[in-house]
Amino acid sequence: MRTQARIDLAAVRDNVAALAARAAGGAQVMAVVKADGYGHGLVPCARAAVQGGASWLGVAFLEEALALRDAGLDVPVLAWLMVPDEDLAPAVSAAVDLSVDDLPQLDRVRAAARATGTPARVQLKIDTGLSRAGATVREWPDLCAAAARAEAGGELRVTGVWSHFAFADGGPDHPVNGAQAAVFAEALEVADRAGLTPDVRHLANSAATLTAPATHYDLVRPGLACYGLSPVPDLGAPADFGLRPAMTLLSTVALVKRVPAGTGVSYLHRHVTAAEATLALVPLGYADGVPRSATGVAQVLLRGRRRTIAGTVCMDQFVLDLGDDAVEAGDEVLLFGPGDAGEPTAQDWARLLGTIDYEIVTRIGPRVPRTYVGGL
Repeated sequence: MRTQARIDLAAVRDNVAALAARAAGGAQVMAVVKADGYGHGLVPCARAAVQGGASWLGVAFLEEALALRDAGLDVPVLAWLMVPDEDLAPAVSAAVDLSVDDLPQLDRVRAAARATGTPARVQLKIDTGLSRAGATVREWPDLCAAAARAEAGGELRVTGVWSHFAFADGGPDHPVNGAQAAVFAEALEVADRAGLTPDVRHLANSAATLTAPATHYDLVRPGLACYGLSPVPDLGAPADFGLRPAMTLLSTVALVKRVPAGTGVSYLHRHVTAAEATLALVPLGYADGVPRSATGVAQVLLRGRRRTIAGTVCMDQFVLDLGDDAVEAGDEVLLFGPGDAGEPTAQDWARLLGTIDYEIVTRIGPRVPRTYVGGL
């Protein structure tokens, strides 16, 4: 293949098993597979996660949840981002858990339940301090009371209560984490007084799963860590947590040419050869998810050596300046992977580009075929 993202499903499976082993008090694992499995492939990674011990799956959008159902995955699935005009009936009929943030959302879920004749599965979200989705502390008692009435009327069942950390990747001792945990504990008491008995209470994302066992409750909700990347690189690399990166991004040298000293390379000539040099063209660019900001910064592995991208990353290609090193068209180029062969990791790219490894893997575009190894 010209280019591929090779996904190790055995790594996904083993990562989830390692996370399950870390879950305190026998907490279940919800593997988050939103955004096409963080760029790794929604359905293959969901299956691998279930094989590794995930008893729940988490997604952002309804279409992701329905794709899992269409693929035959029948474990509980939570979807948490909806807009007012979305049709909730297919998700209710497919027994997808719907996250509810406020009373208008609850009313829309109730209407879908009545339309389908099926009680909806609902998880109530409390905003404990991230200030994204979730009911405010002021709204929370009314939401719990309304959900309890709807549950008593047979319109729905409250299967969960949950929230999301803002600073879990800042380490377990960050004061905002403690403040959020306290708000969540109070919210659970309010839900209990309203008569709600959810199956699962969950707060811990990847970072908290790895570093904050006191927040694990009934369920942990790892995302990035399922794919073998560390959400807390300052506290530990993947191997320190028993994880292995699942994605290796590979391409191929498309063209080799010899150019004289002083040759400007790529748009705006941001790189100029210092001496006569061999240039290698790699058919991968920002349309495929290689950030334009990788220009002159990010490294790849070619013939056993790391090489820095020379000149501007283009839409479909970038160039390497190899000096006098030998290279041939057809040679393999490793952009990032687990690091076994000395190639950069996604965290290496993230550090050099001033971003997070989440962005590096999720931005790999649909022109890059996913190939799978290690599946059952």
